[in-house]
Amino acid sequence: METPLTPLEFARRTRWLHGHREGVVDGELRLTYEQFFDRCDRWSAALQQLGVARGDRVATIAPNTHAQLESFYAVPQIGAVLVPVNYRLTPEDFIYIVNHSGSSVVCVDQEYLDAVDSIRDRLPQVRHFVTFGGARDGWLDYEAAIAAASPDFTPADVDERDLLTINYTSGTTARPKGVMISHRNATMNSIGTLLHLPIPVGEPYLWTLPMFHANGWTFTWTVTAAAATHVCLRKVEPAEVFRLIREEGVRRLSAAPTVLISLANAPADVRGEVPPGVVVITAGAPPAAATIERLEGDFGWDVTQVYGLTETSPFITICAPLPEHEDLKPAERAEIKSRQGVELLTSGELQVQGDDGRVVPADGQALGEIVVRGNVVMSGYYHDPEATRRSRKLRSWACGASGGGDPAGLRRAARWPERDGGRDHRVRPRPSGALQGPARSDVRHRTAEDGHGEDPEVRPPRRCPEPSPPVAQPAPRRRETLAARDPRRRTSAAAPRRREPSACPGPGRARNCGRATPSARPPYPRCPGTVPGRFRSAAAGSAPPADRRSHGPAVTPQ
Repeated sequence: METPLTPLEFARRTRWLHGHREGVVDGELRLTYEQFFDRCDRWSAALQQLGVARGDRVATIAPNTHAQLESFYAVPQIGAVLVPVNYRLTPEDFIYIVNHSGSSVVCVDQEYLDAVDSIRDRLPQVRHFVTFGGARDGWLDYEAAIAAASPDFTPADVDERDLLTINYTSGTTARPKGVMISHRNATMNSIGTLLHLPIPVGEPYLWTLPMFHANGWTFTWTVTAAAATHVCLRKVEPAEVFRLIREEGVRRLSAAPTVLISLANAPADVRGEVPPGVVVITAGAPPAAATIERLEGDFGWDVTQVYGLTETSPFITICAPLPEHEDLKPAERAEIKSRQGVELLTSGELQVQGDDGRVVPADGQALGEIVVRGNVVMSGYYHDPEATRRSRKLRSWACGASGGGDPAGLRRAARWPERDGGRDHRVRPRPSGALQGPARSDVRHRTAEDGHGEDPEVRPPRRCPEPSPPVAQPAPRRRETLAARDPRRRTSAAAPRRREPSACPGPGRARNCGRATPSARPPYPRCPGTVPGRFRSAAAGSAPPADRRSHGPAVTPQ
């Protein structure tokens, strides 16, 4: 017997086994799981009364509130598709995303009502505007709709390959791209997360990570699967974070390194007493070893780094601790924890492949391209038939980032250690003078899945930048490209395109183009397609082999 893999199954189980437990805390509001799912059912019924049917899109523009969290259950259980929008974007971005996704209902937090009101006449496909807080003329009040609705709704017959969410990547020089995540994608990521980072029943989880960001790294469903408690947080401020950790007994949170830096550097009068034992999951950029050492040494917290992309649901690696790490000094252990890590059990296979499509040797010298294929890879990008046709020429995922094998296992690079605990993909540290913060990754996907007949908006290749001045300066953000290759056809037909020498202008070929570069840096014979804060091509101060070239299209810094 086979049943669909869907995170809605987590909700069914937790409601049945743990309905009496506290499920959601949002300020003064406290809900058991039974109360929470009753609200979800009522909102599902209200949406059906508004005419929302299977396959329709419902967009939300809201911070981490109970209403936002309810959308991750109420919308998909009637077969509709959730579109969680980054509320930090501009009204022009709202217009593009809502129109491009074809959303018929837009739910907006009270903080962003004015912004959406100013563009309502430019959203012709939207039939209903819903306010998540506060009554307003021309808007449907969310709480009133839930109170008036019956908990009886018509559940959809969900297939695991049905669309669950459309998550739009941040568009900086071109339009955002809609990543199509299926029920199967999200379920596999949640299961893998719980296998590697188990959450005890009833443990409070603090929402320091935006729910719109890759579906909160699927913790919107993972926390429920564990029957833990969602502690909502509208805005991340160190004083409020530490207060909730103390008062709610928070023992787990996820955050980008920028948030961790703000917590680690918070003054004593802001942080107050810091309870030990908090488990921190971080991703988005490599956290500095000093930050990890501060959080673990001074606070008594436990930091684990993961790596992924919106396009991979998102986790594809985790820096899993090994028994031999316990004997290391704190600084040495912190340095190891700042690396990318190894495959999750559910994320699929990761390899480092050379130009010929073969796995590079783990000798600390050979470089290649990071390639992943597995059940967490998205269905495709939404509404781009031309990119769909291009994507189906080839078959799997190549990250466009470079790496190699490291027999010592201690260098900071995208490398595999040689027989010392498995593959270990690591990120490069930001160069001296680099700005702190998460690096963006804009990815091109080529998929073997038939999916929905739609594939993503792919930005055209651009030329490499002019060479950086011979001084250290903030590192520009660089794009990451996922192009596809078929592991079964690792021949010349599957080899990535080589960049023509003319694509990298002038003396820019003589150094690592666009990256913060000290004047003494040795020349690089290629223009790599790596991302600051992601993978790097070689250890600092070393040059790659002369016959290695970039694997992706030319890109410019952001």
